[in-house]
Amino acid sequence: MTTTGNLGGASVSGAVQPRPATALLDEAVARWPRRPCVDFLGAKWTYAQIGDLVDRAAAGFRRLGVREGMRVGLCLPNTPYSVIAWYGVLKAGGIVVNYNPLYVERELIHQVKDSGTTIMVTMDLEVIYPKVAALLGKTPLEKIVVCPMAGILPFPKNWLFRLLKGKDVAKIPADAVHVRFADLVRDKTPVATAPFDPATTVAVLQYTGGTTGVPKGAMLTHANLTANADQVAAWVPDGFLKGDPKMLGVLPLFHVFAMTVVMNFGIRLGSELILLPRFDLAQVMDVIEKKRPTIFPGVPTIYTALNGAAAKSKRDLTSIECCISGGAPLPADVRARFEELTGCKLLEGYGLSEASPVVTCNPAVGLDKDGSIGLALPETRISIRTPVTSEKEVEEGEKGEICVKGPQVMLGYWNRAEATADQFHDGWLRTGDVGWRDADGFIFLVDRLKDIIICGGYNVYPRVLEEALYQHPAVEEATVIGVPDKYRGQAPLAFVKLRAGETTTPEELMTHMAGWVSKIEMPKAVEIREALPKTMVGKLSKKELVAEIIARDTIDTVDLSDPA
Repeated sequence: MTTTGNLGGASVSGAVQPRPATALLDEAVARWPRRPCVDFLGAKWTYAQIGDLVDRAAAGFRRLGVREGMRVGLCLPNTPYSVIAWYGVLKAGGIVVNYNPLYVERELIHQVKDSGTTIMVTMDLEVIYPKVAALLGKTPLEKIVVCPMAGILPFPKNWLFRLLKGKDVAKIPADAVHVRFADLVRDKTPVATAPFDPATTVAVLQYTGGTTGVPKGAMLTHANLTANADQVAAWVPDGFLKGDPKMLGVLPLFHVFAMTVVMNFGIRLGSELILLPRFDLAQVMDVIEKKRPTIFPGVPTIYTALNGAAAKSKRDLTSIECCISGGAPLPADVRARFEELTGCKLLEGYGLSEASPVVTCNPAVGLDKDGSIGLALPETRISIRTPVTSEKEVEEGEKGEICVKGPQVMLGYWNRAEATADQFHDGWLRTGDVGWRDADGFIFLVDRLKDIIICGGYNVYPRVLEEALYQHPAVEEATVIGVPDKYRGQAPLAFVKLRAGETTTPEELMTHMAGWVSKIEMPKAVEIREALPKTMVGKLSKKELVAEIIARDTIDTVDLSDPA
């Protein structure tokens, strides 16, 4: 059975109309010109002001030579510049290439060369600018637009920043290669772009490892991006949110989840985007109490951290009405605790860069299910198909690879025809994730195909073990990887971080797990760590742990000597 997403059983095709991504902002500016659009550390801009700056940036990019299809990189933390440059590049006819400011030079070089980025927008901060400047002469990069940190801070923070943080500001050469943001937006000459088809015109190259290692640029069209913003908006019914929405943006906007769910979806709702440059627990708690955001997209580790902090300090988080969790499985205990603390609805969703990214989500009203990634979004078709081959659909309740069709699915990978062909089968986007569907159409994610641990021919899914560990009251975070085993080929190895003030032992955790999983699924050992590695958006990362185990001189410390 193939599931097609709808809302309340009715077609919502009218909510998913192909149009330019810039229409999201233009429509919001026309509707709510005086409403706050961006709040950055206390400095605020209305929708009319942001719209004006976007028009000026578009004119500035045109003066720099940006034309239809030209790739412009954004290497920025969450700031107003992120929003202005993103929409400005698209209004000029260019293609946005998102860059992680934390990337090392090697990673930046690969992405600039692969995408053909010729202009980069970045900050004047020492932690970012020198890495971008080092790309000149080594890559196609020709110009750098430099945005000043002090220029977006409110008084007196801007004055104090210049006075006390001078060492953190990079010295920018005065030459033809470097363009100050003030010069970029100095005037607003109307920008005329040739008519284009939003369904086939690329708006963003979103780099992702996909289901294999080398980062590839997912070609997301204008229609992909507007469709996904419309789909998410359709999932939150009228009247569910009270008053003017306020979106707390802690997730980095260069990541596809935040690009869509924080920025584009937030702007479509006319939200005030409360942007923070990074996740700082104390700062986030203060912002929630003082600025009273109503929507807070995040990843499970963020909600876990807030649960622990709020329970101890009794902070008021009750302004939050709706949260969308993605990027990693949401433990039922984490969800229950967060909803109890806030009174909000915490919705688990699922997506991937190749789908702009949201594919499924639990409903904001009505039935939802713990452990499920929810129902297909409007106009999205989900098919659970045979793993590896994806040739046919499996039966209800049977595990298979999750495959997707919908208006949010990418055109393909930039300059990688073979990789694109591998990612699709009969028009279905292969996600590389294993899941199953129940009788109500809810999808349950089991694990990544590449993360499955083959123990003596038996498939062991790390997520099952992780969920078992989360049932122990002392466990705050858990992740499981596969390690070599001379008897079974592979065996699970578990890593946990304990809640503050809690104590337990690996032996106690092994005893606990024996009541939740079969003997063949039991990990060979559990290691308790002070902290577990995380990705740039804060979800738990396995690759560092895998590399650590591979680097060990021996695996004996993992106790691989006895067959299960």
